[in-house]
Formats: sequence, structure tokens, C-alpha cells
Amino acid sequence: MDESNFTGIISNISSPGLPQPSWNQRGLIPALVLSFCFLLGVPGNIAVIILKPNWEHLSSMSQSLMLYLTISDLICLLTLPLWIYNLVLGWTFGLVACKALAYLVYCTVYSSQLTVTALSIQRYLIVVRGRQCHVQKGTLLVLLWLAAVTLCIHAVVTVQLTKDGQWIRCLPHYSSETEWVAVLVIENLYGLVTFSLVAFSYVCLHKKVNRAAFFNSPQTTRLVISIIASNFILFAPVHVVNVLGVLAISLKNKKLLKFCADSWSVAKSFTFINSSLNPLLYAFIFTKLCRLCPKDSTQKMDQL
Repeated sequence: MDESNFTGIISNISSPGLPQPSWNQRGLIPALVLSFCFLLGVPGNIAVIILKPNWEHLSSMSQSLMLYLTISDLICLLTLPLWIYNLVLGWTFGLVACKALAYLVYCTVYSSQLTVTALSIQRYLIVVRGRQCHVQKGTLLVLLWLAAVTLCIHAVVTVQLTKDGQWIRCLPHYSSETEWVAVLVIENLYGLVTFSLVAFSYVCLHKKVNRAAFFNSPQTTRLVISIIASNFILFAPVHVVNVLGVLAISLKNKKLLKFCADSWSVAKSFTFINSSLNPLLYAFIFTKLCRLCPKDSTQKMDQL
């Protein structure tokens, strides 16, 4: 799912006269990453849905958000075999399926990030600020879903069947440079806002817990660092390439644009690792944080 408008730049990879391979060798690395995500993430998310590990310690709101997050990640990961096929062998399922699947993936990725952000803000309000979340869980889930559906509407418009060398692939194709730059900037602004909210919430939560009398747990520090670092490391590559893409388009630098076009598939494949790690970070590990908290903080954590 890389973003290439200038098909001449992308397709001119092989020397004329050389036999063309029957599969896209440039798609091998992202295909391997996506295969890893599928094999690790699908069983992990299914296990969370079935086992609901220690969810009895969480509030009804948190349980609903956890379940919503897990279902979003699972749906996203279940589409990966088709994207692997698209990367390696091209797209053979038609334009409607291409647009529908791309929109579904964008929706699940955005809803997953929004849910993680909502969980972070909820924990910040209860543990740090001592306030209850007065929004009904049904209302919150509908708002998260509507926000995700709205944010990824561009996928329906921009994703097309595009010739990439000898393959037809399902990927974004923009009608103008302005449209392309606008989509990249919006993606980066969205990523910056959600990451900042998650990082701020967990840093404040960590400080609040560790200020408790006679309490300082290295485990809570590791858990908070894991949550923040995973969000940053897995999404940073695609945002960096997006920034380079904006520069390449603005400066009309074809070499830099070709580098970005070759890098988008790999960078975006790493974001799917997040859907594989979410069950570990939020469903299994976070319950340990509740048990590590001192008594006064634990009473608040039981309201999460």
C-alpha cells in the first residue's frame, strides 16, 4: 500500500531486455513483515476476545474500549493476506474490492489509534485528575467510529488500480500534487496529535503513581516506556517518509520521490505491528499495572 503517483519513476526499475520476474521482489520485505503481523496478531487478538484477561478489574467503559480495540485490530489483521498478495503478485480482485478493502483497513487503523488515545485520556482523568468520565460508553464508541470513518474517507477517493511495472496494484493515486500533499500532511498531523496525547497521559500517570509514599516500581516504568516507545517506533517511519514525500513533491525532486515511493510499503507495513502488540500492551500487561499500584491509586485504577 505504498503511495506512488509517478508510475514512470516506480516502474523503471529493471533494465530493458532482462527477463521480468513472476513476482514483485520489491514487495518481499513488507510482505514478510505483514506475514509476521498476521501470524502473531490474529491469535493474540482472538485470545484476548476469548479470555478477557483480568478484565473483571476494569470498569465497563474500559472493557468496552478494550473489546473495541481488539476487534478493530483483528479485522485489520485479517485483511493482510490480500495485501501480501497485492505486494507480491499484484491485485486481481477488481477496483471495487480494492477501494472497499483499503477503506476498511484505514478505518480499523484509525479506530485503533483513536481507541488507544481514548483509553489513555480516560486513565489520565481518573488517576491523575481524580475525575470520572461522564460520557456513556455507547456514545463514546459511536463517536470513535464516526471519527475513524470520516478521517479515512480519502481512501475511497484516492485508492485506484495502478500499473506498477508489469503488475497492477491497489494503491493510492492522486489527481494532483496538492491533493497528495494535503493527505500526507493530514496523516502526519493526526499521528502527532494522537501520539502526543498518549505520551502525555502515560507520563502523567507514571509520575502520579511513583509519587505515592514509599512506592516506586521499575515495572511501571517499563510498562509506560513500552507503551510510548511502541507507538513512536512503529509509526515514526511512515511519518518521516511522509515528510520527505512532501519535500520531494514541493521541490520536484524525482530522486527523493523515488526513494519515498520505494519506502512507503516498508514503512506502512511496520504500523501493522502495532495491531499485533496491542493485545500484549493493553489487554495483558496493563492489568499488571493495576496490581503494582499502591492502595490509594489502586482504588482509582479499579474505576478505569
